[in-house]
Amino acid sequence: MSTAQYKSSPEAVGIDLEKLEALRTRARQEVDAKLLPSAQIAVARKGRLCHFETFGEADNSSLYCIFSATKAITSAAAWLLIQEGKLDITQPVAGIIPEFGENDKAEITIEQLFLHTAGFPHAPFRVEDWHDKQRRMERFASWRLGWAPGSRYEYHPTSSMWVIGELIERISGSRYEDFIRERIAAPLALDDLRVGTPEDLQARVTHISHHGDALTEADYQELGLPVPPVTEVTEDVISNFNRPINRATPVPGGGGIMTAADLVLFYQALLGEIPASGPLWSEATMALVTTPRTGELTDQTTGAKINRGLGVVIAGDEKRNLRGFGHTNSPTTFGHQGAGGQLAWADPETGLSFVYLTNGHDRNRIREARRGISISNRAADCAAD
Repeated sequence: MSTAQYKSSPEAVGIDLEKLEALRTRARQEVDAKLLPSAQIAVARKGRLCHFETFGEADNSSLYCIFSATKAITSAAAWLLIQEGKLDITQPVAGIIPEFGENDKAEITIEQLFLHTAGFPHAPFRVEDWHDKQRRMERFASWRLGWAPGSRYEYHPTSSMWVIGELIERISGSRYEDFIRERIAAPLALDDLRVGTPEDLQARVTHISHHGDALTEADYQELGLPVPPVTEVTEDVISNFNRPINRATPVPGGGGIMTAADLVLFYQALLGEIPASGPLWSEATMALVTTPRTGELTDQTTGAKINRGLGVVIAGDEKRNLRGFGHTNSPTTFGHQGAGGQLAWADPETGLSFVYLTNGHDRNRIREARRGISISNRAADCAAD
């Protein structure tokens, strides 16, 4: 496998073996309990892959759909264009994609796409639309605003990222998926890092399934929690990534398919640890994109500050667990979760990056969230020095 060149022993990069064993035990817990069919974890530090393991009905060659964890990869592709002076995030989107400006969208900025403040979180777009350029533009033009851009935050599951994918294509002159392969995967020698997977590789992709019982409105009331809002991320939409067309389509907001090893090493590259010839993203670029830019805007469900940079979430204050991180992550940790409990982050203070993937989606959202916090806590503790 391509990631083999990065392998190292945990001890060589300062990993506490006892803490690593605690992480392994926790990561396989739901698989051993037969709640999830499989899970895959990877830990990296100092540019080395120091642990990579798969539990359950899969192995280390298995590929997983990482859903919204893809947003960090798409964003990082755009960061390269920002770094090269080819993309100005203060510019209106319509300045590059004129078709997008219809229906009062002319003033939406590129930055607002990354921050989920653009005002069109539920804009419709079929996966098949991406393959027809005219239809793609017709979709962009037809979208209408739900609220004034910049006035509030509401997570855009896929809509804004379709536009970022188009921006990458227009500015680079390459297909979005080719840009990912040529500018990120190839320089880092991460052969299995893709957004959109060819049919001849799809036999390696784990089958997505749903497990457990969903919480009822009464359950949420008993817990003193609001009922999560209904979004486009339904069981049917998630299961559609078992279809060859969905797996083959480079969905910028959720279609990444890879191993945990490839993803964890991608995060090492964001930390500047690889490749040896020099970082793809400069320190100045990473400082720009990992600085929170959402001010006092809060999540409509948790009430916590959003704390988003350009396409990634930053752990921040003591409420970092409400943003998808563990209590023991440092405030500067950044990353992006994915549907079903996918975890992917890097902690600049320890130099450690971590990924947890599964093909089993737990219908119990509270149990899923607690699992993510518990696993991230143990992963963050693995750095011994």
